[in-house]
Amino acid sequence: MKNFPSPRRSRLGRAMLLSLATAASAAMLSTATASASERFDPALSAAIERDLGIAPAQAAQYLRTERLAEQNEALARRQLGDDYAGSWIERRDDGRFVFVVAASGLSAAKAALPGEIEVRDVRHSLEDLETAKTALDDLVRQSPKGVAPLRGVHAWHVDPQSNSVVVAVAPDAVAKGIDLVARSRADASAIRFETMVGQPELFATIRGGIEYVINNQYLCSVGFSVTRGSTKGFATAGHCGDPGNSVRVANQNVGSFAQSNFPGNDRAWVQVGSAHTLQPWVSNWSGGNVVVRGSTEAATGASLCRSGRTTGYQCGTITAKNVTVNYAEGAVFGLTQSNACAGGGDSGGSWITGAGQAQGVTSGGNRASGSNSNCSLPTSQRRTYFDRINPILSQYGLSLVRG
Repeated sequence: MKNFPSPRRSRLGRAMLLSLATAASAAMLSTATASASERFDPALSAAIERDLGIAPAQAAQYLRTERLAEQNEALARRQLGDDYAGSWIERRDDGRFVFVVAASGLSAAKAALPGEIEVRDVRHSLEDLETAKTALDDLVRQSPKGVAPLRGVHAWHVDPQSNSVVVAVAPDAVAKGIDLVARSRADASAIRFETMVGQPELFATIRGGIEYVINNQYLCSVGFSVTRGSTKGFATAGHCGDPGNSVRVANQNVGSFAQSNFPGNDRAWVQVGSAHTLQPWVSNWSGGNVVVRGSTEAATGASLCRSGRTTGYQCGTITAKNVTVNYAEGAVFGLTQSNACAGGGDSGGSWITGAGQAQGVTSGGNRASGSNSNCSLPTSQRRTYFDRINPILSQYGLSLVRG
């Protein structure tokens, strides 16, 4: 697969959404009207039904399960203690959704959790799995730029559903994956290998759009409107630009990159002038917007949608958390993985749940051979990554603009 050019990092597509723009351009945008506390935002509901095949009647049952997960994940951790082995939302063959909690040892039988929660007995605790993953991370951190010997070993993450650390490798790189595990001294019994179509790349295109331009050359997607005290700005991907790089939105100079981190993380924020208007919205690419209500992190298995200039508004589920991705430009840690499709030009764009909870900004993913995206790949083969919004807000001292 052809790699995209990368000046400092590959730069990406047009500013997608939530329009950081002038008051005049903001006036042209429409607001979402749904009450996120009662149901899905209509735009999100329609997109999720389209991309996940959820019938309208299933949406309410899904939302109840999502709330059950939000309310009980912390309780499950407390009840199970060291035997806690993770949790996720699972879709059954009959279309129903269930919140599952895994436990090692005898804790599964003794767990005092609400009856709607399914508790499963597994071999490894979450602590055991995270220890194995950390061993892999530490080996890469010793030389984050010197990952060439690991080319073909694409990513790894803790997977509670299979009670293992999944190492994603190219079809011809299983031996390299085995070597990585051996050199790291991670517990081999906790490792599971799976092949991955395409290699992970930063989702960037050169001169691909007009709304968010870096240094009058490269293009990216806006993430979420934010403030730092009285200073206005927006969160985006770190590989979009370096501190001081100029930014244009809607053909206007609006500001510059204030802080940026990549590799290691893939996060940044752009500072804009006080005359510009920040909106708590995410574009649904159908003439409307989704209101940002907060930033509560969704569970593994939860549905969510992402917005970006190349592939528009696409939905999927969270398939993994705390993923280490071995980009050619360097390893990035702590990303979240989804099967929602994306492509070149979508980097920096927003990820949001049906309840309007901001999740993160697009980093990268795998691509279909000869394509600019992974949208043509089967859902099971798609891997799209985002950096979480809450660590971005915390690291840079930002506040999310909410509706």
